Amino acid sequence: MLVRRKRGWEIPESRATPEPVFRDRRRVLQALGAGSLLAARGFAPAQAAEESDPSAALYPFKRDPRYTLDRPLTPQKIVAHYNNFYEFGPDKSIAGLAQALPIRPWTILVDGLVEKPFTIGIDDLLRKMPLEERLYRHRCVEAWSIAVPWSGFAMAAFLRLAKPLAAAKYVRFQTFLDAKVAPGERRFWYPWPYVEGATIAEGENELAFLVTGLYGKPLPKQDGAPLRLVLPWKYGFKSIKSIVRVSFTDKRPHTFWSKLDPNEYGFWANVNPAVPHPRWSQAFERELGTDKRVPTLIWNGYGDFVAHLYAGIKGQELFR
Repeated sequence: MLVRRKRGWEIPESRATPEPVFRDRRRVLQALGAGSLLAARGFAPAQAAEESDPSAALYPFKRDPRYTLDRPLTPQKIVAHYNNFYEFGPDKSIAGLAQALPIRPWTILVDGLVEKPFTIGIDDLLRKMPLEERLYRHRCVEAWSIAVPWSGFAMAAFLRLAKPLAAAKYVRFQTFLDAKVAPGERRFWYPWPYVEGATIAEGENELAFLVTGLYGKPLPKQDGAPLRLVLPWKYGFKSIKSIVRVSFTDKRPHTFWSKLDPNEYGFWANVNPAVPHPRWSQAFERELGTDKRVPTLIWNGYGDFVAHLYAGIKGQELFR
């Protein structure tokens, strides 16, 4: 007998609207069929993403030796095919659907409290940034984890390019909005577009990383191509994918998950084994690739880099 275990990040069935889902079914199946056809012809999703990315010749980037791991890298095949990307659906197997996302041309709007708003193409941005590879742990709020070689550039370098004003206290990130290619965005009960945020101080931290590649190649579409955020001391839903807008503001951004369920997914989302999710423990995590159950580390093991960011904050739930 097949027993389906409801995952914590899924919305309750009482809040679902079956009719739109039914209408989407044929389109989803068609997209899945297209993904299967690509695979049958020898084009895996990750390969297709690489072939459509003109920055491929830049990779691999030089690895920064300051960032090391306490575990082996997760196999590339797992990271490329076990994905949370709600724009394409709530399941993990969205790699085929994600190939519909066009990643060129791709521009990022920088606006808000900056010296001068501007729009920049992803390839122009790459030419301006100090490119490197970093090995990071990645911890999902669903209690699984991976170890990943990300390629990209320090967010601090991007902040220097953006030139935020002194009044700016937060950075607001926004992903693409195109329901024609992203069937998940037709689910109107979600607060699209996907928005995430961080403080300026968090963005200036040396760990904050804007990612353009993975395993020495351009970032696959299902992993957030062509530009995503990685904050390795926070739960993975903070690491927004396929960024099209970066805004600087003096007000805390209303983020996608905090809008959907503020009691479960707050703004800070710092990894802490002592603070459970309302529906499961965060004390342990499952390592993808080995399925080993290991203790969760406070700040995901990056406390030496980030704990000082939160020392002066009182009366707030730092980990929710």
